[in-house]
Amino acid sequence: MSMKIEAETPEQYIAQLPADRQPTMEKLRETMLKNLPQGFAETMNYNMITYVVPHSLYPPGYHCAPAMALPFISIAAQKNFFAIYHMGIYMDSELLNWFTTQFSTYGKTKLDMGKSCIRFKKVEHIPFELIAELAAKTSVEQWITLYTKTLKS
Repeated sequence: MSMKIEAETPEQYIAQLPADRQPTMEKLRETMLKNLPQGFAETMNYNMITYVVPHSLYPPGYHCAPAMALPFISIAAQKNFFAIYHMGIYMDSELLNWFTTQFSTYGKTKLDMGKSCIRFKKVEHIPFELIAELAAKTSVEQWITLYTKTLKS
């Protein structure tokens, strides 16, 4: 079963998922929408639901593809896991340390993580409360500052 989904909207993305995976993606999406600070916008990038800093707030856009808004968090249902791609964790060691420490207190599973990707093989292992806290921790202004500082270094 391939999980390559091409959708123009988050609703289309979720509707194309297998029925048993839709509620989890809806809950991840709802968690982001309720907890991300004001200013982030929801869109589709790289076949994932993505939360970005719109060009109206950061005109240069994403340095790899300036026509795209600056990405911050993406959520996806991959073939064997649910994924949260969080650019702030990738660039901010303090945030990464906070998250990994907090994650260990949930005790549901061992953290499965790449540089910016947090993977969950089982729905019951997703700590939605912690994901909500993580989403709320970085404002648009803080993300732009960190991103531009990292680009210059």
